[in-house]
Parts: sequence; structure tokens; C-alpha cells
Amino acid sequence: MTKLAPLITSFLRDYMPRQRGYSPQTCETYAYCFKLLFDYAAKRLGTRPSLLTIEDLDAPMIVAFLGYIEHDRGNSASTRNVRLAAIKTFMRYVEHKVPSALEQIGRVHTIPAKRHDQKLIRHLTMEEMRAILNVPDLATRFGVRDRAMMHLCFGAGLRVSELVGVLTENLSLRHGATVMVQGKGRKERCLPLWKDTARDLRAWLSVRGLVRVPELFVNAQGDAMTRAGFEYILDKHVRKAAETCTSLRDQSVSPHQLRHSCAVIMLQATHDIRKVALWLGHTDIRTTEVYLRMDPTEKLEAVEAVVPPELRRGRFKAPDALIASLLSDLETPARSDRLQI
Repeated sequence: MTKLAPLITSFLRDYMPRQRGYSPQTCETYAYCFKLLFDYAAKRLGTRPSLLTIEDLDAPMIVAFLGYIEHDRGNSASTRNVRLAAIKTFMRYVEHKVPSALEQIGRVHTIPAKRHDQKLIRHLTMEEMRAILNVPDLATRFGVRDRAMMHLCFGAGLRVSELVGVLTENLSLRHGATVMVQGKGRKERCLPLWKDTARDLRAWLSVRGLVRVPELFVNAQGDAMTRAGFEYILDKHVRKAAETCTSLRDQSVSPHQLRHSCAVIMLQATHDIRKVALWLGHTDIRTTEVYLRMDPTEKLEAVEAVVPPELRRGRFKAPDALIASLLSDLETPARSDRLQI
């Protein structure tokens, strides 16, 4: 029996960050997945997580865990697939460490990902986005900060991790304002900024003052803005904007919806999915193709470009209204006669 604790420790602390170069956020996501798995397996086996062995994580246990997070925790099928992918990555690492478990690991690798409905991504219209950006009080320091944060997130199509990670030194507000961000896989990309976005960022820098962190956006304590902090700020302004913009009522707006909204507007303006992929930092253009399903203008152009088939035309001749009423009157006594018989 092979102890699990040393394997998962070396996987999360050495293999992922040092050998593979995964980001701290990715390592944290994997760690949370295994916390759920080990808690579930320990309860099922009546033991402690620290006493689990690699042999305990066989295919039936993994399948039962996936069912647990779907039905008991209410996770979606896509989240289930993400958890399964993390487990399979760990099992590939274990293959080289515990050759005796190869057969067991092979059965885990055969567990299929679950197919699920792919709904259209929700995004905001320009009117809704304008209503949200107009909420912050620009007479206050935090109002200026909030407008600049939301405007940059939307205008540059940033992930929330990219937004809170922007460094002041990577922002250039000279002629042709740009911002340098680090995306997934530690890939950097340089994005031009709209003039209005640059104007809001200049206003923020004028009141930001001296802080002890290099990040562009800070909280009330002067520390770097966090993901949760930005989510709270966005939610607060969306609820305020919903008072005047009725379409925002009963809507839960996430930071990622600002990114989706930017992508849709970019696609409508350029009609080039490759440019949208480059802007968003997508390595695989298939990831960006989801926006083609959201934008009806592409489909309308396809409809207009096709010559419809010529069909034979006919004319439907309706019966005279008087004759139709007489026929209905004739049918009524016949039915009553049948009932009397």
C-alpha cells in the first residue's frame, strides 16, 4: 500500500509549479479539487485523509466522487469534468512514481468526461454597460477607482485575475495608451486602450497616491485589489444601475460577463474571429468560436448571401362567408338529430 500524502505533496509543491510552471492560481484550483476528493474518500472508507493510500483512489471511488459533487454539492457537468481532468493529471504523475498501480490508473483514465448542454454565454449590451459605468461617484477617490477598474475590465476584455494583477509600471498613458497584462499560461499581451478608458485611468492615477504595492488597483487598506473585492464592487454598482436600467434587474453580473461583452462588441465591429481571439489571449481559436453562436449578425449575413429557391406560388381561395355560415348551420341540426336517436 502506497501512502497518498507524500505523492500529493510533491505533485502540488514541486511538479506543478517548478517542473511544469503552473501558476499559483492553477495550483490552488487543483489543491481544492483534491481536498474535496480526500474528504469524500476518507468519509466513505471511515478513515482520516492523512491515512489514505493511492490504492484507495480506484475507478469506482472516483466515479462515486464525481456523482457526489454533481448531485450532493450541485456542481455542473462542466465543473465535474474540470475535477476529473485534475484527477487524471495527478494519475499521470503517479504512473511514474508507483508502477505497481498502472492497471488501476489505467481504469481511472477510461472514465469519460460528461457531455452537457452548451448554453449561449450571457453578455451585456452597450446600454447596460454604460449604465453601470455611470454609477460610481467621480467626486470620491473610490468612485474614480471603481469606474477605472470596471472600464478597463470591459474595454480590454480582461479576466478578473488579469485585472487585479495589472502593475502600474505596465500601464502607458502616453500617445497611444496601452496596458500589458499576463494571461493564462503566463502569456503576456499588450492591448491598446480606448480614449475614454485611458481618461478614467489617468483620473485614478491622479488620486491613487503612494501605496506599498506595485499593483495598479488597491483597496481601502492600500493592499492589492483581490478577485473577491472586485466582484463585490461590481455587484454593488450593478444593483445601483438596475434602478434606472430595467434590463439589469434580477440579473447577476459576473466580472467575466464584462469580458464576454467586450468580445461580442469586438466581433460585431471587426467580423474577424481571429482578431477577437488575439485580443482575449486565446491560444486555441476554437475557444473563441463560442461568440459566433452569440452574435446573430454573422448568421444574418449568411442568410442574405444565399439565394432562396424559387417556389411555385398558389392562391388559397377561402369559402364565401355566407356559405360557410350556412354549412355550419346545416351541420348543427344533424348532430342534434343523431343525439335524439
